[in-house]
Amino acid sequence: MAIIGSVLLAAAALVHLAFFAMESMLWSAPGVWRRFGLRSQRDADVVRPMAYNQGFYNLFLAGGAVVGLALYWTTLRQVGFGLIFFCGTCMVLASFVLVTTGRRYWRAALLQGALPLVALILFVIAENA
Repeated sequence: MAIIGSVLLAAAALVHLAFFAMESMLWSAPGVWRRFGLRSQRDADVVRPMAYNQGFYNLFLAGGAVVGLALYWTTLRQVGFGLIFFCGTCMVLASFVLVTTGRRYWRAALLQGALPLVALILFVIAENA
């Protein structure tokens, strides 16, 4: 269970790295900001500081998950599980918040939240087996 959970959490970290790249590095490309529902360069310029900041939140969640996985599979298993649980839970909760902003965000929320949710369930089962 923990191996499958690790693969899913690593995939969730990659999703969050992709959002980091879009929000913090590639934001000025019209194809990127349009993906986030913006309709003009002016709107994208106004939102840019917030997107930049949000991108780093995604980077830190991904980094925490990766460090948690590395620790889990080496010498500090309990510390790793704590990081995995914290970062995965933050990813899942953030996806719930995204759904509350409007129905058009359900697909993005599912993309961001499903992988870490299943990973967390598998890790909890593995730890209690």
